[in-house]
Amino acid sequence: MNRIDRLHAILTHLQSKRKVTAQEVADRFNISLRTVYRDVKAIEESGVPVIGEAGSGYTIMEGYRLPPVMFSQEEAAALLLSSKLAEHMTDESVKKNLDGALFKIKAVLRSTDKEHVDNLDEHVAIINYNPAPAEEGSGQHLSALQKAIVDKRVIFIRYESNSEEITERQLEPIGLCRYSGSWHLIGWCRLREGYRDFKVSRIQRLQLKDELFENKTHQSLQEYIDKIIISTHELLEVVVLFKKEVYKYLKEKKYWYGFVREEEVGDCIRMHFLTSSLEMFARWLLSFTNEATVESPQQLVNEMNKMVGELKEIYK
Repeated sequence: MNRIDRLHAILTHLQSKRKVTAQEVADRFNISLRTVYRDVKAIEESGVPVIGEAGSGYTIMEGYRLPPVMFSQEEAAALLLSSKLAEHMTDESVKKNLDGALFKIKAVLRSTDKEHVDNLDEHVAIINYNPAPAEEGSGQHLSALQKAIVDKRVIFIRYESNSEEITERQLEPIGLCRYSGSWHLIGWCRLREGYRDFKVSRIQRLQLKDELFENKTHQSLQEYIDKIIISTHELLEVVVLFKKEVYKYLKEKKYWYGFVREEEVGDCIRMHFLTSSLEMFARWLLSFTNEATVESPQQLVNEMNKMVGELKEIYK
């Protein structure tokens, strides 16, 4: 980061809180305290009303704002909650950009609203109880892939398939979608001459090329989802009848298992799901014992009978 960018980032950081210590700035930007003092002095000399308080840190004079936008207290709180949810559904590249965006958002809040958000931050936590299998790597590609999709840039990837085969491919990316607990890149593969689905966590190397592509003949992401993923049975439809007594336990977790829709049937709730793993789905359903009945598909019933049989062998 060059000095001009750092000065702008420090100013944004100073505006994000009511008071900021020199040590906090030094830690965030990995610079010495002496450099912090010089940078803050440069910001002051540029006309920004920085107030230095010995022993307690720096603050920006109330009323000074750079960005021409203001958020209400409720909007800021909603963004904080959304960011905590996003932390569990993105990769490190997006988390880094999200962190920077939040500092900019907090920078334009009034002092009382900053205190409100800071206090709320300490009292909100998202427990990552995602039951889907852990992904093979944390990943660093989502931000770059988003840029490639918008700019219509050809990309090069080194990819490891489910069978551990390593291939190198050039793709024309059309979109990103998340299902079964993972992010997937959808794109036209020049090697296979067709649309392919790539699990982002299995991309070992990614390079954005200078070449642009025309997408006039490409189908949209929604068309791919509707015609390819579901029709080729990469996702299987599951229909389960739950007793109303256990419905309250499903309100959050059902989304982790591909929930689509539901309807009331007497004293039960019929739920429709899309899943790519009947084994994972069966393990979840077993926790409801006789409170859930599988209506379809038969493969799921067979999978659950198999698991029950294995349990009987262990505990006979």
